Amino acid sequence: MGIDPGTLIYVIPAIIIGLTIHEFSHGYAALLLGDTTAKSDGRISLNPIKHIDPIGMLVLIIAGFGWAKPVRFNPGNLHNPRRDRILISIAGPLSNLVIGVTMLLLIKFILKNELISNPNTLENVFNMLFYIATINLGLFVFNMIPIPPLDGSHVLFSTINLSSEMESRIYKYGSLALLVIIIMENNLELDILPIGKFINFIIGLIFG
Repeated sequence: MGIDPGTLIYVIPAIIIGLTIHEFSHGYAALLLGDTTAKSDGRISLNPIKHIDPIGMLVLIIAGFGWAKPVRFNPGNLHNPRRDRILISIAGPLSNLVIGVTMLLLIKFILKNELISNPNTLENVFNMLFYIATINLGLFVFNMIPIPPLDGSHVLFSTINLSSEMESRIYKYGSLALLVIIIMENNLELDILPIGKFINFIIGLIFG
């Protein structure tokens, strides 16, 4: 199920913001933890061009899922490789969670205090903030799913301390499994991944 063409004016900026800050956060976390690989690659930047993969972006717009350029890091440069790998992995999704919640709180503040009186302006502002919020919340929960190559799998593998060979095997088939799940969701109207439920849960918490 792709994205409605009428909402692209809101969706595309929201996706660019979400992916850019997500990848920047991975790189910045790695830098703080002692690895300069992302900095050398030019990834400690909020310039979307540094992070957006054109094909991944196009697939995301058409099919509703996609990817950005992955941020590299060298575990050998980290102070505590096992712990720091987890911190680097969750930095991206957590940045999306913060953005999503912040945008919903901003919407609530605007509506509660009636800061925008013009209906058309209010609608446009609401739509922009709402799409930034929901897309970032979606990026958070999607990337925390422990299926390769998502960030959640890095957290899981660091916790259970698998061998590099076993990780490689799981990654090989995990990526295929993730693709199958996404295709099944989009074409069979199945609700396998908890993305929509999570977004609705956060919206319900904030707006009651």
